[in-house]
Amino acid sequence: MTISVKKVKGTLLLDGNQQAIEKAAALLKAGGLVAFPTETVYGLGAIATNPAAVKKIFMAKGRPADNPLIVHISDLDQLNQVADEPSPEALMLARRFWPGPLSLVLKRSPVVVPEISAGLPTVAVRMPDHPLALSLIRAAGAPIAAPSANLAGRPSPTSYRHVLDDLRGRIDAVIIGQDCRIGVESTVLDLSGEQPVILRPGGLSREELEEALHCHIPVAGSKFSATKPSSPGMKYRHYAPRAPLILITGSPERRFSLLNSLAAFYRRQGLQVGVLKSAAGRGWARTDQPGRLAANLYRLMRIFDAGGADLILIEETVYTGIGLAVMNRLRKAAKRVLRT
Repeated sequence: MTISVKKVKGTLLLDGNQQAIEKAAALLKAGGLVAFPTETVYGLGAIATNPAAVKKIFMAKGRPADNPLIVHISDLDQLNQVADEPSPEALMLARRFWPGPLSLVLKRSPVVVPEISAGLPTVAVRMPDHPLALSLIRAAGAPIAAPSANLAGRPSPTSYRHVLDDLRGRIDAVIIGQDCRIGVESTVLDLSGEQPVILRPGGLSREELEEALHCHIPVAGSKFSATKPSSPGMKYRHYAPRAPLILITGSPERRFSLLNSLAAFYRRQGLQVGVLKSAAGRGWARTDQPGRLAANLYRLMRIFDAGGADLILIEETVYTGIGLAVMNRLRKAAKRVLRT
């Protein structure tokens, strides 16, 4: 096998073979940035114990320094490196749901550089469920800090092409893989306090976590807000397309009617309108199929932008299962929320 030497404005494209993984690991060890696929979205990785490399992540993305990163590991031995004495509860969840779309917020060990956690005493950790991601972490020989591989505030990338759209010339390499199958980020569960709290809904459902822990788990809102967020996605506007997004909520019949009326009105004004509703023609774009919508949500936002949409109208989906994660992303991306 040979390594791809194709570059896009200085960013190396690497096929997902073992030699490419070793090349990517060498770039990471040298303090570089490498984007890689996971089951959720593409991540932008740097060695988690290298402060200078971690700072490059924030620079490349234009990410505020007080927005913490998630550390990715490949085995439970690495969990003991980055977290200070993980609780039995944390170890139980790790064994049950890892590899998978669950990030655990735990007490940070001294090995983790403060920049990763925005100076907080905690760290978010997960083990991705993707062979290329796990191979890269093993080849690097160290945990990898990795937020989503996009410019700050933009829809997260679920394809290597999305990474190039945002970060070509800003990072060292991208590993080419299949499009990410889940399509929204990991669930972030805070276990550092007295009560488990979901800081960010994601690819693992609240219902599955409650069944595992045998308790009700609140989702962070104003009650749990803080000046310094302890998880990505808590403080800043995220996941937003360039076109203004209007989210329509309320009873199914009324919101569907309002969406159609608004779409017709804006089109009469000469605007190009993108629409996601519960009875669209294609299943992957329907809001009444939350799993398929989650897998395609960011791609659809980027398609609307690429097509020159002036406005995007989206009907809400359910607040259960992965629908909770979808609604979390839509509310953060929305310029305006209309309730019928």
